[in-house]
Amino acid sequence: MDRLHELLPGTWTDDPTLADLAGSVSSALGFGTDRPLPVPDSHTVVVLMVDGLGDVLLQEHSVFAPAMASHRAMAMRVGFPSTTATSLTSLATGLPCAEHGILGYSFAPRDLDPAVEHTLNALRWTLDTADGPPAESVFAPTDVQPMPTAFDELTHAGAGVITLMPELFRGSGLTRAAYGTPADYRDASSPGAVRDQVVDLLAVGDRGPRLIYGYVPNLDAAGHRWGPGTPEWLERLRRIDDVVAAIIAALPPGATLVVTGDHGMITAGRRIDIDTSPVLTEGVRAVAGEARARHVYAEPGRCDEVFARWSSELDGQAHVATRDQVLAEQWFGATAAAHVAERIGDVVAVPGLDTLLTRSLREPMETMMPGHHGGWTVAEILVPFIVATG
Repeated sequence: MDRLHELLPGTWTDDPTLADLAGSVSSALGFGTDRPLPVPDSHTVVVLMVDGLGDVLLQEHSVFAPAMASHRAMAMRVGFPSTTATSLTSLATGLPCAEHGILGYSFAPRDLDPAVEHTLNALRWTLDTADGPPAESVFAPTDVQPMPTAFDELTHAGAGVITLMPELFRGSGLTRAAYGTPADYRDASSPGAVRDQVVDLLAVGDRGPRLIYGYVPNLDAAGHRWGPGTPEWLERLRRIDDVVAAIIAALPPGATLVVTGDHGMITAGRRIDIDTSPVLTEGVRAVAGEARARHVYAEPGRCDEVFARWSSELDGQAHVATRDQVLAEQWFGATAAAHVAERIGDVVAVPGLDTLLTRSLREPMETMMPGHHGGWTVAEILVPFIVATG
């Protein structure tokens, strides 16, 4: 399949998604019966989330990742938008973003701030921009995302849950919104640290039921900085595959490793700059999302004219829809909770193929990045489901 082929909302199926992983892992550990993904019964399940590991990229560069490629079971969809804050919350809650409410890289929580005085950067948990002021006092994580997480529910049910993530993310807004309050959070700030701690934990044998969750951000960072498929990106893919191979070798009987990603990535093509286009800024009070998926919040009473201008200006270059159309076509999930529906832009724009809707003035860092995601091409929205057993 063409790596830039679009998976439009009407083509989405009922096949398992990243949101099905939490329930499948819980069932494999003996809690529940719902198991859409083939995770075998286990006393220990290790879930390794590799940020930026798209299925198309893995297949295109499988020679650099033989361990992951050889244990790839299937591809699955992450949901829309294909971005970290949304996907991690879907993974940890078992819900699409239409229910958990983290609607992208950034969005306006209009249910909490009807005047749209601020947007929320959900990745950094800052106001308006990635380098904006902290947002916790305005948008508390438990207000923005109040649904329970599988991590907390497993802990309450008596399972051991160990979270291996960089110390930088401990207690952050996104960590609290996506994962809840991990009781056993351990610093693992490099792929090697994740490997060493997982191998040590597996060496003690059956201490189940137990979930060991490791998060590796390095591949995504390389894709944003240098671009997917570049030598720098490939070197990080190779290192991560070495980590996966070491964990597979350490799996005892009854333990399972699951590896997946939160999105794929494409290389930037044409850039359309919103900030320098009067046609795209007139009547608009806020623009959120990211270059591959934009929320547009219109000034009161100007939704129709903003939609008309965006549709005309971006004709043939982006899918532009009203909020009502987005809800009817279930872009963010089958049933949007009432408070979540309020957060969707009055207009939502998804550029086609490799086109970007950038913001040179408000998002200079993001505008210059060569690697992007958030849209619904197969290269962005499909991730691998990799599974190995002891």
